[in-house]
Amino acid sequence: MKIKILAPALMAAAMIATSCTSNKKFAELQTRYDSLAKEYHDSEVALAASRANASSLEALLAEARRNNEDLKRNYEAMQGSLNQSLLQNQQGSINISKLVDEINASNQYIKQLVQAKSKSDSLNMVLTNNLTRSLTRDELKEVDVKVLKGVVYISLADNMLFKSGSYEVNSRAMETLSKIAKIIKDYGDYDVLVEGNTDDVPISRTNIRNNWDLSALRASSVVQVLQKDFGVNPQRLSAAGRGEYNPISDNSTDLGRQRNRRTEIIITPKLDQFLDLIDKAPDTAEQ
Repeated sequence: MKIKILAPALMAAAMIATSCTSNKKFAELQTRYDSLAKEYHDSEVALAASRANASSLEALLAEARRNNEDLKRNYEAMQGSLNQSLLQNQQGSINISKLVDEINASNQYIKQLVQAKSKSDSLNMVLTNNLTRSLTRDELKEVDVKVLKGVVYISLADNMLFKSGSYEVNSRAMETLSKIAKIIKDYGDYDVLVEGNTDDVPISRTNIRNNWDLSALRASSVVQVLQKDFGVNPQRLSAAGRGEYNPISDNSTDLGRQRNRRTEIIITPKLDQFLDLIDKAPDTAEQ
């Protein structure tokens, strides 16, 4: 009887014990579950945060790439500006160097002109002094020697060279012309122009229609005397008539008309020497 009563009690106790064990196990599992759930939730939050951070980083990376492209473009633009500046500076240096060369060439040309003029002035002065010293006091009354603008003018009075209205050279003028011819031959680098001048009194004779004819014939007569009688190279000689249209005084007075009736022997540097200097001028056409 006791055994029958004890068996159910033991079974009940075992069930109670088992129930207590299960409840404890369940509680532990529940606690574990809650912990895992919390960890899962925390993981989800962390993953979401990580994803958000990743998106933010991607946005920052994209912005950094854009900034890098902008910097690259700015660098290329600055490099282009620098290259252009260097090119302009180089071109400017070339232009300055070319300008300096042109200035030096111009200075050299000016120096040559000054030297040529100085030489010409010196020769003109020597020529004038030599001729003046060779003339007598009486000859100097009828011969005027002067230098104007680099040209030597020898003016001979009409009444010394010719009879009135004539173009034949007087014998008394031959001595004076011989002295002038000697000076001309001594300075072979000069050309000689002989110009006849008259007053405004009309003239009309056989073979002389007017003062144009008379002035030209008188100049020609002097040229031929210099050539034929005194051996001046005719290639250096020229003759011209100015008529009454190159006066140096007033034709309304006897003295004025007397001064206007004259023959001028003009001694000038040769034209080809002047042209040589022109040819040596620096060329600036390519500027």
